[in-house]
Formats: sequence, C-alpha cells, structure tokens
Amino acid sequence: MTRRLADVAKKVGVSEATVSRVLNGKPGVSEATRQAVLSALDVLGYERPTQLRGERARLVGLVLPELQNPIFPAFAEVIGGALAQLGLTPVLCTQTKGGVSEADYVELLLQQQVSGVVFAGGLYAQADAPHDHYRLLADRNIPVVLVNAAIEHLGFPGVSCDDAVAVEQAWRHLASLGHERIGLVLGPGDHVPSARKLAAARAIGDVPDEFVARAIFSIEGGHAAASRLIDRGVTGIICASDPLALGAVRAARRKGYEVPGRVSVVGYDDSAFMNCTEPPLTTVRQPIEAMGRAAVELLNAQIGGTAVPAEELLFEPELVVRGSTAQAPKA
Repeated sequence: MTRRLADVAKKVGVSEATVSRVLNGKPGVSEATRQAVLSALDVLGYERPTQLRGERARLVGLVLPELQNPIFPAFAEVIGGALAQLGLTPVLCTQTKGGVSEADYVELLLQQQVSGVVFAGGLYAQADAPHDHYRLLADRNIPVVLVNAAIEHLGFPGVSCDDAVAVEQAWRHLASLGHERIGLVLGPGDHVPSARKLAAARAIGDVPDEFVARAIFSIEGGHAAASRLIDRGVTGIICASDPLALGAVRAARRKGYEVPGRVSVVGYDDSAFMNCTEPPLTTVRQPIEAMGRAAVELLNAQIGGTAVPAEELLFEPELVVRGSTAQAPKA
C-alpha cells in the first residue's frame, strides 16, 4: 500500500496524503486531481479501490507510427504524462509492419469511446496516403491533435517543429564551415515535413535535384540515400531524422571516408543517445516537452467543449553542434 501511494504520488506530482484522500473518498481534493490520481492507478497497473471501480477512466488514443525511432517514445512519455496529470488515460497504439493499421486503430479507439486522439507521426503527413479514418473522427466530433506537419484540409489543430527554421539552421552551419555542395536526405515525395525542408533549403541556397535523395525513415534508408549523394560529390548532408543521419555516417564509412573529415552530417530530432554515437551527432533538436504539452492542452480544451481553431502552432528548433560536422575538405 505504501509503495502504491508513493508511485501514484510521484506520477501525478502530488503528496501521498492527497493520494490517500482520493483512494479513501475523503473531501478536500479537486476533481482534476482526483481524476489524475485515478488515471495514474490505471496507467501504473494498480487496482482501483472497490468503491471507485464503477468510474470508467477517460481514455485518449496516442497513435504512433513506430517505436524504433527514439523520438516517438520520447513524445509518448511527455504526452502520456501530461494526459495522466489531467485524469486522462493514454492508450498507446503503435503500428507494426504487417500488423494493425492506423485505420484499424481508429476503429478500435472509437469502439472504446475514447475522449480524443493524439497522432504523433502518421499518414496525415503523407499526401498520397489514405485519410478516410481522419474524416471518420471528424464526422464523430472526436477531439484530435496532430503532432508535426499535416496535409491541408484535414481540419485538425496541430503542433509542429518549424521545418524551415530547422533546415536554415543546419544549412547555415554547414555553409559557415565552408561546405558548398550540400545535399538533403528526405522522406518520400508526398511527405509534408520533407517538402517543407526542401522548400526552405532551396530558398537559402542552390539545391539541384541530384543533391536530393529520398528514403524510408530508417538507418538502412539513410545509408542507401546518402551513398548516392556522396558519389555525386556532396560534402555536407542534412537529414530529415536522426536514424537517417546515422545511416549517412555509415554510408560514408563504408566508402572509406571519415566523418566529419570528408563528409559532415546533420540529423534532425536530437533523439536519445545521439550524443553517444561515434562521432556524436550534430542535429537539430525538436522541443519535445513543449510540443507534447501543447498538444495535450489543445486536446483537453476540445474535450472540455472549447472551440479550438484548426491551426498549426510552430515551435522553434535548436541546432546542437557535436562531432559529426567540421570544416569542408579542401579540394
């Protein structure tokens, strides 16, 4: 019992005495705190007291495309924690290859009568992907928030890291080091954040088509795409994710080139352990904490009946310079 009180108190950010009052049905606790404590019990796997079992937890779907990229578990941790503090219970839905699709998860969440859904990375960012399940949520008036750039006309509020600023920071960093042949490793052609990054790069400098390589978001995809760019004489590579950047580093090394001696690489996200790679990765950091909390605030406002404009909040990224970038090699 003592451990349960301590665990729940830590999760919610209140005293053990407050948790005890909730579990024993005593007065003196706000409704928001009471719901947060009950939600924390559910999340931590503790059984509710008998007298409280009739109250169903308010569920929120948290839909992620994968967990292999460390950025998504990081978003899940922030968003899940913020939901729990509001008395909302996150239901994690992670897609797997050949497994349950995003549309299938939406059907399951609707069956569970969820209070809302947060999507952090998904088909909404791809113009050519199916989007009927998003329209289904809109038709049912289910509160939804999208994390990072979406296609137009879906009609949901969103929070995004500013892709244009991210690329500008990375590009100017490489240019200041003397790199003139800068290439981009991006996602598929219909991927909205990648399209924004490409537009930003072309607004700053010269980016011929042969200096743009498309890839699936994985280390292997980054390896293949960066290999093509290196063969075309690129000395600086800006990648649309950290796993892509790690693939670019591997591609350079497989060709016998040093990073950053011959090729400089910049990632995107500053996900976990990027300061532990060899060399430590220069990358553009997404403000995950601020973005995740803003997403939950937007969702909770909708759940409470407040009209939220279908607008996108843009958050400022931060370039983190480490060991994967250096002066351009002399011709």
